[in-house]
Amino acid sequence: MYEEILIPYDGSGEAEKGAMHGIELAAALGANVTALYVIDLPGAPRALALRDDEEEMRERYREYGEEVLDELCEIAAEHGVECSTAFRTGSVAEEVVDYANDEGMDAIVMGSAYRGAIGSLLGGTAEKVVRTSRVPVITQRMNVDDI
Repeated sequence: MYEEILIPYDGSGEAEKGAMHGIELAAALGANVTALYVIDLPGAPRALALRDDEEEMRERYREYGEEVLDELCEIAAEHGVECSTAFRTGSVAEEVVDYANDEGMDAIVMGSAYRGAIGSLLGGTAEKVVRTSRVPVITQRMNVDDI
């Protein structure tokens, strides 16, 4: 059913909760996972100072992304799951959906933060992915106790 599972991951608590669910699902199904880190730089128009430091910021984001994706792949390996990593730059929700489509992923598994009653009306990254993806999306929502 699912042979290739995409796990968007940024090292946050909600991403960790989703990633663990994705790894456990992959282990149960004998699937592979791809851990995706999206570098989301501040939007336009950017202040002149930000543009001057953009390459440095991009490098710091990439280093952090490599660190958290390596840690996630170590966890996947402990569960007997093959894990590869990927990077994209841009809007997180758009890049997750585009990557899943471009690379032929069978499912996206991601965490969703506890947003409370008002926050859930506004939506977040997971909700945007669910609304726009042609690939099945499995979300693991955090509870108030997980915060």
